[in-house]
Amino acid sequence: MRHGACTLGGSVATLILGDFVLAQSGSEASSQPAKAGPAGAAGCAYDWSKHDYVYLIDTRKCIGCGSCVRACSQENNVPAEYFRTWVERYRVPRKGEPLVDSPNGGMDGFEPEVTGQAITKAFFFPKLCCHCTNTPCVQLCPVGASYRTRDGVVLVDETRCIGCGYCVQACPYGSRFIHPATKVASKCTLCYHRITRGLQTACIQACPVGARLLGDTKTIGDRVAEIIATERVQILQPQLLTKPNCYYLGLSKEAR
Repeated sequence: MRHGACTLGGSVATLILGDFVLAQSGSEASSQPAKAGPAGAAGCAYDWSKHDYVYLIDTRKCIGCGSCVRACSQENNVPAEYFRTWVERYRVPRKGEPLVDSPNGGMDGFEPEVTGQAITKAFFFPKLCCHCTNTPCVQLCPVGASYRTRDGVVLVDETRCIGCGYCVQACPYGSRFIHPATKVASKCTLCYHRITRGLQTACIQACPVGARLLGDTKTIGDRVAEIIATERVQILQPQLLTKPNCYYLGLSKEAR
């Protein structure tokens, strides 16, 4: 999915976004009037008011290969043993609770394992930041480092973050961590440095079976937006009223 031909380096985007957030005195970027988001090359600005991103995962397709996790780690320099996206394996016995594991975040795939139980079904469950509309992480950040952009992506201004960890505790989906080297909050950014240039996220590009898709509800005829609007999709923990923008197809009732 492409949104233009702008060429914008990730480091430039980070600086521009950081300056924008600081100028807002800690308030959410999405709540402020703005004509454009991160600026591209001269005459080719990315207009974030024209986009509204949604993410879709088809759990019926996921094969647990770990390609998405490896691609995310490489693209975003994620430290070892930490994950911006990960894959869980569920094995559901005839009686009792599901067996859930995620060795190394699913990065290396999953080895067959004899459980000694009568397993009735099994599936893989990819996870990442849900980029919620009502974001607990943004609400609890004491310095305004966590914010939501006008195109629906939740980001962290690393120049402002003090590493207090409040956002890590606030996230009900376990998608944040404190970076061991920088000591600031880190999370999935939907590869913002890529999608604002018209590129796909690293995890979507790496998926060999098309289980992950990025959509834009402001693009007429967008395939992912149409699926979300017309098919039976699910979100995680809807009772929390966070309004996640990460949707699932074929999610089993045991998934948590």
